[in-house]
Amino acid sequence: MHSFDLPAPTTTEGLDLIERRPLVGSKRGYAWITEKFSRIVEQKAPFWWWVAVLITGFIASLVPLTLAYQVSTGVGVWGLNNPVFWAWDITNFVFWIGIGHAGTLISAILFLTRQKWRTAVNRSAEAMTIFAVICAGIFPAFHVGRVWFAWWLFPIPNANVIWQNFKSPLLWDVFAVSTYFTVSLIFWYIGLVPDLATIRDRATSKIKKFLYGIFALGWRGSNRQWSHYEKAYLILAGISTPLVLSVHSVVSFDFATSVIPGWHTTIFPPYFVAGAIFGGFAMVLTLLIPCRWIFNLKDVVTDKHIDNMCKIVLLTGTIVGYAYLMELFIALYSGNPFEQWVFLRNRVADPFIFGPLMGVPPAPYWWAYWAMMICNVIAPQFFWFKKIRKNLLAVLIIVMFPNVGMWYERFVIIATSIHRDFVTSSWGYFSPTWVDIGLFVGTIGLFTFLFLLFIKFLPMVTMFEVKAVLPEADPHYDPRAHKKKTGDPLVDSNPQLFGGAH
Repeated sequence: MHSFDLPAPTTTEGLDLIERRPLVGSKRGYAWITEKFSRIVEQKAPFWWWVAVLITGFIASLVPLTLAYQVSTGVGVWGLNNPVFWAWDITNFVFWIGIGHAGTLISAILFLTRQKWRTAVNRSAEAMTIFAVICAGIFPAFHVGRVWFAWWLFPIPNANVIWQNFKSPLLWDVFAVSTYFTVSLIFWYIGLVPDLATIRDRATSKIKKFLYGIFALGWRGSNRQWSHYEKAYLILAGISTPLVLSVHSVVSFDFATSVIPGWHTTIFPPYFVAGAIFGGFAMVLTLLIPCRWIFNLKDVVTDKHIDNMCKIVLLTGTIVGYAYLMELFIALYSGNPFEQWVFLRNRVADPFIFGPLMGVPPAPYWWAYWAMMICNVIAPQFFWFKKIRKNLLAVLIIVMFPNVGMWYERFVIIATSIHRDFVTSSWGYFSPTWVDIGLFVGTIGLFTFLFLLFIKFLPMVTMFEVKAVLPEADPHYDPRAHKKKTGDPLVDSNPQLFGGAH
């Protein structure tokens, strides 16, 4: 008898059905999720949190100190020179904007595509977006020199009838980044409202109940409120999705619309977007893996979540590597000697292999170019191996490379393209001053400081969305059938609700 002659089975008895791995482990229920993340906010901050806040707060104080010195003295305290008028300031601006991309991507695009695994990581990623854009906005605002005139960047009528140059991509940046920040902030806050109401209802002190009550906007969880909420969240997700693609494309126009060799290329918009998602997801993993360990969140931020994000890092890292090679190929294929000079003599030529092969001296910034290639192209390829994706320590070490490599990418694009002008008399070499270094280190401290405040005073996981992916959320869920199938009902069996630090 042929296989197509076999009668179709009338029951599922004897068939081994392949089930998806649950997005919430250990058969956790509604009550456990509420208690777990509410208690992180409600309980006294542990000792390690105070130590981390004091250290990062001290580092963050470098931001106002260095900016005060820069404003009082002048932009010349930075390492800018002729011809390197853009250096660490714009490098850091593009770097922080890129980190802010993963939050909106996880929240908006994965929401629209109904990827339920986003629910455990979206709020932390959205918070990361807000803090990263805050750090990014510092650099262009103070790079203008007279920061008290920065408001002229906006099309506000003034007595001098001075209008902005709307043909300039630098002005496009102002609108793109400010719009992105505004929409991301609203998107993040709207998603917080139901959980803020939960914290409000559980609060024992009048001050906490009053403050959380204000920000909860009178949320009571009625059908009407949920209906309005879901419509608003869907609209904001639809608005945010094109912003993910447009913001870093507009940032890339700062370079792509110029005629400077090394910048004048049409591959920059998709290349920058892929790089931003790549660096953003690497930073999400950098933040979530320690939080998963400290707060014992392995049942919510599961191995599946880590595995999916590692795959996205692998995909976007491969796209970025393709863009690097295509950029180099086009420079060679174009026959343009200036493009070839920038790529071969200013970037690729190292003192060990390619420089001697080409018979040219090593490029001044060869170390930055090859650090970029190793960190962004080679390191993520280890995520092809499932064993490495399951090893959280290995994942944490590997994602540190893209965090560093994406900064090097922006530095290579900016500094190596302009430090040697068409006229040899205007050649220069950029070296950062203590003000450059202090401001950048200060923004790292500010970013970490704000994230520490976030995980203490706000639920780091969207509780109501995580509950929505549980089997109980299915209107057709039958606990008796589940018990018969698995032998264990879905109950909160762990008496230690908070988990605490290890």
